[in-house]
Amino acid sequence: MGHREDLLEGAKRCLLEKGYARTTARDIVAASGANLASIGYHYGSKDALMRQAVIASSEEWGAGVGEVPGDVDRTAEPLERFAAVWEKVLQRIGTEPEFIASQVEVLGLLPRDEGLREAIGQVLPEGGEGLVAIFEGVPDTEVDAESARVVGSFYQALLTGLMVQSLVRPDAMPSGRDLAEALRRVTSGEVLGPGGEG
Repeated sequence: MGHREDLLEGAKRCLLEKGYARTTARDIVAASGANLASIGYHYGSKDALMRQAVIASSEEWGAGVGEVPGDVDRTAEPLERFAAVWEKVLQRIGTEPEFIASQVEVLGLLPRDEGLREAIGQVLPEGGEGLVAIFEGVPDTEVDAESARVVGSFYQALLTGLMVQSLVRPDAMPSGRDLAEALRRVTSGEVLGPGGEG
């Protein structure tokens, strides 16, 4: 690897270990073995490098999630598949609290960091497309733009909420079956369940 790649790997490590806001240029240099001047030369600034680290980390995590539901039956009923895939994604969330914490931290910075917001905004549609592909068990190329926009946004909203919940109440996380049951109740108008008032 060259200095550019070393810096990105170092920044990704710092993101997990120190967080986005607490990472300094010197931290990245220490983690990468590169020199301080190379950050400006290759990325323009420490902030630009950290933005790239956020995106690269998210893409790598997404690729890993894409491999998780490989054994889920594509012919299963939609709610069964929904439950099975979420179960596997939730297991992944539960095993990587440092990554989840770094992502949630970044979300909190978006209103005040225009560069970070623009960088995340550019890759958000691709993330939605990837989630639709994962849940439908198809290649990204088979996901049309409207499905990526509508259904992808729904999956992203669920995923983001579950990431936050995993940090706040890790002992009270829903299961994949819970999520499927919630979706069934919402779409059937039975939200309150047995004994509830409709």
